Formats: sequence, C-alpha cells, structure tokens
Amino acid sequence: MNRIKKQLIRFIVSGFSAVITDAAVYWILLHIISTSFSKGCSFICGSIVAYTMNKFWTFEQRHPSRNEVIRFIVLYSFTLLVNIFINRLVLYIYEVKPLAFLCSTATSTIINFIGQKFWVFKIELIENK
Repeated sequence: MNRIKKQLIRFIVSGFSAVITDAAVYWILLHIISTSFSKGCSFICGSIVAYTMNKFWTFEQRHPSRNEVIRFIVLYSFTLLVNIFINRLVLYIYEVKPLAFLCSTATSTIINFIGQKFWVFKIELIENK
C-alpha cells in the first residue's frame, strides 16, 4: 500500500474515532449543560483525539513541534467556531439535533482535512517530496 493511501485510510479511521468521541461527549453533556457549551466541549474532546491520532499514527511524526501544535490549535479554534455556528444554524432552521450534529461535523471535517494536510502537517509533506 502506498504512503498516501495508507495516510488517507488512517485519517479516515482517526476521523471516525474523533467523531465518535465528539458525539458521545455531546449526547452526555446535552442532559447537563446548554447545547452550545455541550457542542464546544465535545468538539474539543474530539479534537484532542484527532490531533493525537493524526500526529502519531496517520502522519507518523514523532518529533515535538510547538509550531505544529500552535497551527493545530489555530485551525481547530476556527473550526470550533464554524462547528458551533453550523450546529446552531441547523437547529434554528430544522430543530433536529442529529441533523445539526452531522452538518456541523461534516463542515468542520472538510475544513480540518484541508488545514491539516496543507498547513498543520506541512513539514511532513515537504519531507516526502
């Protein structure tokens, strides 16, 4: 299996793991705190899973990189805002929590894939050329 295909498969597995974490925390917190705060907390938990799996497993980067962590935090801070906005927008329009979760997750996944591939882990991309 070539390296890019291997990374793509691992990115998908990592993404599903992050989404499962996000969903589980979201559904648990919905019964305790507000919807937006639940979504924010769940997104952060899923982001920690995504970063850890993508850094060490998907892109196999073992070196410590403060800049990489900073880029990841900036990217995920932006997508957190987008995620919460889309979640609230879909809830406002359709009032269906599972649909809101799926729409907000899909949107932030696309943004995160592009950001990780071309910005967060760009050092890894340069090394492979």
